[in-house]
Amino acid sequence: MKLKGTKRIIFEVIAVILSIVIFWVPFFFVIINSLKNKTDAALLDLSWPTAIQWSNYREVLIAQDHMVVRSFINSTLITLLSIAVLIVVSAMTGYVLQRRTDRWSGIIQFLVMAGLMIPPAVVPTIWVLDSIHLFKTMTGIVLVEVALGISFAVLLYRSFMATIPREIDEAAIVDGCGSMRMFFQMVFPLLMPVTSTVVVLSSVGIYNDFVNPLYFFPGAKNATIQLTLYNFTSMFNTSWNLLFADIILISLPPLVLFIFFNKKIVAGMTAGAVKG
Repeated sequence: MKLKGTKRIIFEVIAVILSIVIFWVPFFFVIINSLKNKTDAALLDLSWPTAIQWSNYREVLIAQDHMVVRSFINSTLITLLSIAVLIVVSAMTGYVLQRRTDRWSGIIQFLVMAGLMIPPAVVPTIWVLDSIHLFKTMTGIVLVEVALGISFAVLLYRSFMATIPREIDEAAIVDGCGSMRMFFQMVFPLLMPVTSTVVVLSSVGIYNDFVNPLYFFPGAKNATIQLTLYNFTSMFNTSWNLLFADIILISLPPLVLFIFFNKKIVAGMTAGAVKG
């Protein structure tokens, strides 16, 4: 027993050390260099700054006529709208797939799984968006983000629905509830654990998305927060101190969101794992 306890302690210590090396050392590196002047930051080392430059963050925020602020607003709008549509559509789809067992359910489930396996095609998507006049629009990029995240969200909702008794549906119907009223008033409030998981995971992915806004939402006025990293890099010169300061500002919202909702993420991911 003592030997097993010693091995467990050793493994825990190794895990802590690895987490520090893999996650916290790079994070500390970015923070330290974001507080240096341009010359010291160009050395890209872990030395403490000779003078802490808090003005780097102010310079990042006002660069190119407050482009970082505008891009943060764009990213926030895209994230909020995409999450709202994704939750409603995915929850309703997961509910139907779990409650119904006809031949169409199998076809729909196959299409949902295909969405996880088939990679998105950039050029055809641009052609489709342009043909329906949604290219370079907020609506277009929201639809793209929803389409890319709906498969994973539907699987989570469908699995969680297995933990909700059918008797709730039947009781609501007996009391005279219509389908939509029954779902949104009786069933949807019970989906809060998995909804929290979808909100956190999807919002972090959408907020940090670099490729899709670059392809489907181009233009200086449409810049998202991840694209602002280009502001401080060029072919001949890179302001590493400002680049690292921008990275810190970009990382704060998802980090705070994850810290407050990490327990709900695990609960939503594991709920329904046995019955689903």
